Order: sequence, then structure tokens, then C-alpha cells
Amino acid sequence: MDIYLPIAEVSVNWPFLVLLGAMVGFVSGLFGIGGGFLMAPILIFLGIPPAVAVASQASHVVASSTSGVINYAGKKAIDFKIGSVMAVGGVLGALLGVELFRYLRLLGQADLAVALSYLLFLGAIGLMMLYESLGAILRRVRGEVVPHKERRRPLWLYGLPLKMRFPRSGLYISAIPPLGLGLLVGILSAIMGVGGGFILVPAMLYVLRMRASVVVGTSLFQIIVTTAMTTVLQAGRNQTVDVVLSTILLLGGVVGAQYGARWSGKFRAEELRAVLGLIVLLVGIQMGLELFVRPSDLFAFAPGVN
Repeated sequence: MDIYLPIAEVSVNWPFLVLLGAMVGFVSGLFGIGGGFLMAPILIFLGIPPAVAVASQASHVVASSTSGVINYAGKKAIDFKIGSVMAVGGVLGALLGVELFRYLRLLGQADLAVALSYLLFLGAIGLMMLYESLGAILRRVRGEVVPHKERRRPLWLYGLPLKMRFPRSGLYISAIPPLGLGLLVGILSAIMGVGGGFILVPAMLYVLRMRASVVVGTSLFQIIVTTAMTTVLQAGRNQTVDVVLSTILLLGGVVGAQYGARWSGKFRAEELRAVLGLIVLLVGIQMGLELFVRPSDLFAFAPGVN
């Protein structure tokens, strides 16, 4: 049941890849993230070159996110206006990120950059999410009443120019912060192969102070545009997109995301954040450990470097 991947130059079990796509798609729909932070490491562990894994699974992120957006759009849980502003920043970030990724590949440092990015970003964000959510769960179990705190937005948000109204999110702020968030996510999408939801969701909640009801759907909407652009650029500039691998992954991803979106309302918010934080932390640690493990093949050539 193996199939040969022409760009990755390895053979893999295709039913397992379909199942993997469905599993990551479910996680994507459940948490409102692209799922790339989980997919790319698993593909690398299966023996697929990091550069190919990062670029090829971006199409799976697009497919699973699209499936999730359809579900959230039906609930009117997407702010398309602020999502579009983030998407503009995401496209710009993707352009910069792909060029940076190409430069790192030419230097032979792309694999190191991918591992370090996962270790630093996922490790830090996973710790913060886990700490915050476990604290909320413990307070609920103990029956402690947490005094209500006014959700004040950072003062610097009001001092920036280019203010816009985002009625669905309940915001009247500068367009610069969401544009900057999109830019950062676009760069990370190119280097790490992630949708960036693990950064977007906390930032939209705790920095921009968007209404929680539209955060997940808006995050998925922005991810679609950014990762679609990243896939096209990676294929054209770096020739690292394996179409066979991408197609197999998205077959399962579309179905899995639909079920994940349906299940998202069956759990408490702090429980979802705790599970997501633990997953993010473990993936970051595992990728970081690869930096300190002696490779079985000390010399290898990366395919497709021009």
C-alpha cells in the first residue's frame, strides 16, 4: 500500500497519510488552527525532508481551514473585514518568508531554521497557554470565584493611525496591529509550514480583545489566504511542493475539519486551551530534541536546490 513521492523521493503508506490528514484536520476544526504545526513534524518523523514537508502540507492546511470556515460561516462566526486586513499582511509575509526560506536552503541551514522555529515559538506559546488554562481549570474545580476584570485593550492600540471599525468583532482600532499579525503569520507559514493559528488565536483574544465568538472562524479565514499564497510561492520559487503528498493529505483533511468544527462546542474553552497548549508544547520539545540527536545519515543532499 506504499506510494512513491517524486519530490520527497521516498515511499510512504498512503492509507496512513489519509488517516493522518483526517486526524490533523479534526484538530484544525476543533481548535481553529491550521494544523501545520502538527503535520509538518509528523511528516519529518516519517522520513520526508523538512523542506518538502513544510511546503507540501501547506495545501492540507488550506483544505482543512476552508472546510472549517464553511462551518463557521454558517454560524455567522467570522469577521471577514478584519480577517481580510490580516490576510493582506499574510500575503506580504509569505513573500518575505519564501525568499528567506530559499536563502536558508541555499546556505544549507533550512532544516536548522525549521527546528529552531518550532522549539522557540511552540515551546513558549505552549507553556503560556498551558499555564493560563490550567489555572482557570483549577479555580473552577476549587469553586473559587474570580473577580470580573474589565477587558481593557492596550492603550497603544488607540494611538496608532489608520483606524477602522470592525463591528462584528466590536473593535474600533488601527489597522496596523492586525496587519502586523498577518505579516508575522505569513513569514512563519513559509518557514515552519504552519497556518499560524496558535499565534493568531491568543493574539486576537488577549491583545486585540476581539469577541471570542468570532476568533476561531476569523483565524481560519486568514489562514486560507496566507497558506494558499505560501503553497504557490514555494512551488514556484523553491520547487519543494510534492503534489502527490499534498493531494493525499487534503483528502482526509477536508472531512476531519468538518467533524472537528462540530465537536468544538462540546468542550469548555479552558479545557480546549489546555489540550492545545500541551500539544503545542510537546511538538516544540520534540522538534527541539532533534537538534541534539546525532543523525543516522551524516551527509545528505537536499533535492531541488537551485
